[in-house]
Amino acid sequence: MACEACKHFNEISEEEWRKLDEIIEKYRGKQGVLIPVLHEAQQLLGFLPREVQERVAERLDIPLSEVYSVVTFYAFFSLKPKGRHQISVCKGTACYVRGADNILQKLEETLGIKAGDTTDDGRFSIEVVRCMGACGLGPVMRIDDDIYARLKPDKIPSILEKYE
Repeated sequence: MACEACKHFNEISEEEWRKLDEIIEKYRGKQGVLIPVLHEAQQLLGFLPREVQERVAERLDIPLSEVYSVVTFYAFFSLKPKGRHQISVCKGTACYVRGADNILQKLEETLGIKAGDTTDDGRFSIEVVRCMGACGLGPVMRIDDDIYARLKPDKIPSILEKYE
């Protein structure tokens, strides 16, 4: 199913293309600029669709495969638009053994999406992270800047209701 909210993001405006070109031009000809260019491009657009990767590769005169490799290697970069509320589920060892899979499964069932996706209304995105540094409180989930610890799957619907 195509994300309705994503359709908006896929339409990059002329102004956004102009700003992207300015970002690229600022770095062109310098060494080691790919990550800073991609970082600024993602700040501008919210994610890095293929068209943006192609533009960066072309204007920096580097292979598209190199751009794609960097985008997919670093967890910071996203190929898909994010929802208004970012949900991160910790699946580090401590959280995993305390039931993180059950939390993730309940989130996916409740929202109708899988980890790495965004709801059709653009409200939520789910991602899996490896550690939030709260190992004694697992399983742990973060929504935006709010941390939820010692979670039980039955608490997920009431937690989600707090976010518009």
